[in-house]
Amino acid sequence: MISRINSVLIWSEDVSRLIPFYRDVLGLKAEMQGEFGVCPLDGVALVIGKHSDVHGRSSDPYRVMVNFQVEDCQAEYDRLRQRGVEFLRAPSKEGDGLIIATLLDPDGNVLQLFQEG
Repeated sequence: MISRINSVLIWSEDVSRLIPFYRDVLGLKAEMQGEFGVCPLDGVALVIGKHSDVHGRSSDPYRVMVNFQVEDCQAEYDRLRQRGVEFLRAPSKEGDGLIIATLLDPDGNVLQLFQEG
């Protein structure tokens, strides 16, 4: 039986480009463990690793999205825009008061900020 998510892995050809984005721009705690960058997040690890079959920007960036819970979506959006992060969607309300903003990492992977209403 599956009981929980252990980790989410993002493959890249250039881990050294992605780690500073997740650590310095998004503000996640990122640690190198061998050839992988690991960002522990409340029991689930976001892992960034080099894969020999991954080259360039994501060709299908909507296939998998990583959603980050935030307290204030608008404040995070403003902070990250000032850091030069590319957003596809400004914070907007969904059903049940959820506020979502959508952004890209340097490899073109789609990430979202979620604020529960």
